[in-house]
Amino acid sequence: MQDTSKQYDAVIDTCKSLFVKKMSDYGSAWRILRLPSLTDQIFIKAQRIRGLQQNDVQKVDEGQESEFIGIINYCIMALIQLEKGVVEQPDMSTKVATELYEKHVAITKKLMEDKNHDYGEAWRDMRVSSLTDLILQKLLRVKQIEDNQGKTLVSEGIDANYQDMINYAVFAMIHLNEDKA
Repeated sequence: MQDTSKQYDAVIDTCKSLFVKKMSDYGSAWRILRLPSLTDQIFIKAQRIRGLQQNDVQKVDEGQESEFIGIINYCIMALIQLEKGVVEQPDMSTKVATELYEKHVAITKKLMEDKNHDYGEAWRDMRVSSLTDLILQKLLRVKQIEDNQGKTLVSEGIDANYQDMINYAVFAMIHLNEDKA
């Protein structure tokens, strides 16, 4: 579990670094995105990963890693939007956005640690393709919840699904990094 925590932090450091750099380039333009738009962005990234895993030919020179980073960052943006609401104009400094990013990562990492304890790190025996499929399944669930105006009868909310997608994407990145080593 100690290795998992360090590996998790290393993946998040990579993701957060890109998030901060993009905040410098673009500001908080993402703050105008409604949740379904963020969900669709995550869906596009997950579909591309699935395509990379299934297709023999790749025409764009970006691998799975950059797409998993995108999934993580868009999910964190969605969690921030859930907390703060959507705005009409960019309204957030890099400092505030980074603090919120770190807050949501901490909550999501704690969830991972609790589940990891109960499941005995079962994800370590999973394939990256299975993690991709689980992300796509969570996305379809989120889309359905969004179509139901956020109402569920017995299911966890949208936030829990975004957190699970972050954790699955981090696990996939850990696997991909281990395969390189």
